[in-house]
Amino acid sequence: MDDLFANLDSDHSDSPQERMQELADEIRRHDVLYYQKAQPEISDAEYDKLFRELEKLERKHPKLADPNSPTQRVGGAPLDEFTSVEHLVPMLSIDDVFELSDDQLSTLPDGHPREAELIEFYQRLRKNTGQQKIPVTIEPKLDGVAVSLVYRDGALDYAATRGDGKRGDDITANVRTIQSVPLVLPDSAPALLEVRGEIFMPNSGFAKMNEERDEEGLPTFANPRNATAGTLKQLDSKEVAKRPLAFLAHGLGAYDGPTLASEDEFHLLLDTLGIPRNHPIWHASTLDDTLKAVAELNEKRHSFDYATDGAVVKVLDRNLRDTLGTTARAPRWAAAYKFLPEQAETTLNDITIQVGRTGVLTPVAELTPVLVSGTTVSRATLHNQDEINRKDVRIGDTVIIEKAGEIIPAVVKVVTEKRSADSQPFVLFDFVNGQCPSCHAPISQEEGFVAWRCTNFACPAQAVTSITQFASRKALDIDNLGTSVAEALVSQKLATTPLDLFSLDVYTLASLNLGTKYVPRLFGEKRAQKVIDALEKAKSQPLSRWLYAMGIRNIGESAAAELSRLHQSLTDIPNSEVITALADLPNYEALSVSKRKKENHPLLKDYQINADLGVIAAKSVLDYFQSDAGQAILSKLSEFGINPQSDNFAPKPAEQDTSDLPLTGLTFVITGTLSAPRPQFKKRIEQLGGKVSGSISSKTDYLLAGDNAGSKMTKAESLGVKVLDEESFEKMVD
Repeated sequence: MDDLFANLDSDHSDSPQERMQELADEIRRHDVLYYQKAQPEISDAEYDKLFRELEKLERKHPKLADPNSPTQRVGGAPLDEFTSVEHLVPMLSIDDVFELSDDQLSTLPDGHPREAELIEFYQRLRKNTGQQKIPVTIEPKLDGVAVSLVYRDGALDYAATRGDGKRGDDITANVRTIQSVPLVLPDSAPALLEVRGEIFMPNSGFAKMNEERDEEGLPTFANPRNATAGTLKQLDSKEVAKRPLAFLAHGLGAYDGPTLASEDEFHLLLDTLGIPRNHPIWHASTLDDTLKAVAELNEKRHSFDYATDGAVVKVLDRNLRDTLGTTARAPRWAAAYKFLPEQAETTLNDITIQVGRTGVLTPVAELTPVLVSGTTVSRATLHNQDEINRKDVRIGDTVIIEKAGEIIPAVVKVVTEKRSADSQPFVLFDFVNGQCPSCHAPISQEEGFVAWRCTNFACPAQAVTSITQFASRKALDIDNLGTSVAEALVSQKLATTPLDLFSLDVYTLASLNLGTKYVPRLFGEKRAQKVIDALEKAKSQPLSRWLYAMGIRNIGESAAAELSRLHQSLTDIPNSEVITALADLPNYEALSVSKRKKENHPLLKDYQINADLGVIAAKSVLDYFQSDAGQAILSKLSEFGINPQSDNFAPKPAEQDTSDLPLTGLTFVITGTLSAPRPQFKKRIEQLGGKVSGSISSKTDYLLAGDNAGSKMTKAESLGVKVLDEESFEKMVD
């Protein structure tokens, strides 16, 4: 993403199949951002909107539905940094039902209830059980990170994240630091007990932690959920122990003990064993009582010391649950009723402009502070000039803002009837006099893009985030060089670009003041030496990491890896015939993989460039290295004797000698849900000499099939293609 306020593109294809693919790709991207990177870009409400649209399209066009659609999955894939573990019992999600908005009600007959979807859920329970009264429990929907705690013989065996619902990440070391998680249970504990629940940060602890971080000059967290997700992916459990995490149980997984006839008996078991659980709990036996309980929860939830955006309704009797059963992704006996995002009216006093890592100028509304969803909101994103134009937002307007667990509150609409007669439309370019508010360099708007950008590569606002990107784990992995250190380096004029880091010495770094003039806090010699050592090591990092570290627009990890495959060293890229040829093909992204391979081009035909590196990315690379700033970078790298080399150089696959590789001559097709994303398996197969095709044919040698294999499994069996599960594949590779 370009900046914190990057917004979704609202334009999309009218074709149902194309729209379904667009939605699936977008949801998967946000799953990765949320579950793996803990860097969500959109709110829960926006995510729910995408998810529901895809569900509706799949119901309307069942023949077009992909068996690997996000609607068939529970969450994101496990993180690479942790050991992957298989859940004893799949961790299913819970289907959402939504409180209807005023806009939705306006299209329905008068008297249509706001709780219509919740009522429909209860009526389905009646229909599927044949009972008019169905006892249920109602509890707050916790806004944390879902985890599984497995106890064997009364001791914590391991803890795991939800992952993809079948496999998760082993986070036992981190969970053991949470005070509310018992490590040993009483003697009465069953032989096997798997407790599902949420890890979260209490609001009070979160506020105190942010206050302390701010005093120390460290970046603060956006909200408790984001802070929790970021904390749990820490590899150092000592750092986790410093964070105010808590745990509440709300579900049962694998279990070997006395029969639990109801949810109440499960709660009693948790209380007996000293395992903290979700509360308060309401009970209801009728639809009216259920609606009353949900309304009461909605009224009381802002007094809780944790975030909640809904109510979870569960059938009380466990035998009745067995009768109702489950779908592929969720139980039929439970639903999460999502409350409407809360809105508030306030005044937009001013608009300030933020400058992001890539120079994008983002307008931010400065508001009269107002209480929304239990927190005080004083700022809201306006995204870009197009968004401002669409909503006709002006300084001085009365506006409606919305916040329901989002990272950044947003302006929903303007109350135009309260607008001043002398108000003027807001034009970003005129507002900043055509200059970057950080460095006063000219700003520009590229053709086809809505964003205005600062044209100065050495802009201080970009310098901090560029240095942070440069030093990140996926880039050059320079320990002890986070945002707060980057800010200090820039503010004290010790670095204006990432390459300035290589001119630093231990003494200068050790003397870096991370505090204030009156309360100094020096970086220290030990930490300084670690940074210098990491910088020296960075000089020999592979080309793909360097390309990602440079923060070139449209070049992520995958595109950087493909550039590295095509070029032996960094200095080969600026004048690359391959990249120049690719940049001249305007419709390259629209071509299928097979057509890319057959493209009638003297260069591209043999290179088999994959979809990760398209025309836009190629143009960005050329623009970057042909600019004055890019030339300055190459010159500076030359001074330091740095010319990163490829560790995966194989530009023309057909010319590679793969005769000694174990999968040479074999063609694979990959389908279903595996323990890692399919591209990882594809890469392994190709590195071992094999080929990966997108469709089954008589020429296919093997189908690597995970869970929910679908139609490809059926076709493979009909053609006599050998099917491998993941275990068999690993044996073949070994």
